[in-house]
Amino acid sequence: MPAEIVLQQTPEHAALLDKREELAAVRTALAERESELAQLRAQVKTFEGRYLRQVGVLYAELDELEARIAEREVDLYDSDAARARAEEMRQRAQETHEAAYGAAREAEEFDPPPTLKALFRDVAKRIHPDFARDEAELAHFTLLMARANEAYTRGDAELLQRMLDDHHEINASIQGEGETAELQRITRQIQHARRDIANLEAEQGILLSSEVAQLMQDAEAAKREHRDLLTELEANLKEQVAEAQRRFELIDRQIRAHGR
Repeated sequence: MPAEIVLQQTPEHAALLDKREELAAVRTALAERESELAQLRAQVKTFEGRYLRQVGVLYAELDELEARIAEREVDLYDSDAARARAEEMRQRAQETHEAAYGAAREAEEFDPPPTLKALFRDVAKRIHPDFARDEAELAHFTLLMARANEAYTRGDAELLQRMLDDHHEINASIQGEGETAELQRITRQIQHARRDIANLEAEQGILLSSEVAQLMQDAEAAKREHRDLLTELEANLKEQVAEAQRRFELIDRQIRAHGR
């Protein structure tokens, strides 16, 4: 009977298997973080759109009326203090108007600059799923392509450049085939994935601390109490707009009475 052949696993091969498992796990974690952040971005954007349509336009209307009142007070009082207040209120009205209407206009007018288009094409040439060599790489490239598409839509040239740099770092600096080269590439990929997870977590923290996200959380808390926070704000602002309109009409009559 022939002696049994025992294939001994080299330490390097064992390390490679462990690193492959670690890479798969960290990529799964990265995909989950990206999905969570994408959902949060979508939720915040949807809420912000409703806020701007329902409340932001009323703030813009109110500040415009307050600016017009302050400007009419210059005609009535003709003082440096009145002129300074009028300038301040006009600046505030412009900022509020831009906040209420600027985002929608920018979305309609979004035209990526040639440099961003070229950068996106460079990234896509390297990480498109059509270039995947196996199922694991196909899943990873699909994730990368989704990330690149979202970065392009947001105009995030910094992220696209980092993706391109990562590709060059792994494929240009680590040459050759075999277990040693693959182990080095996988180790670098793990480092990049962990860095990306940390960046996503930091970005999520910044987004959650933003004013619109805080207001969204307040609205969600109000909803649990069967209240609609934005509708409440809308009603209150409509009262303020009506009151400001009355004040404007009053000061306008005063100025006309003085023949100005």
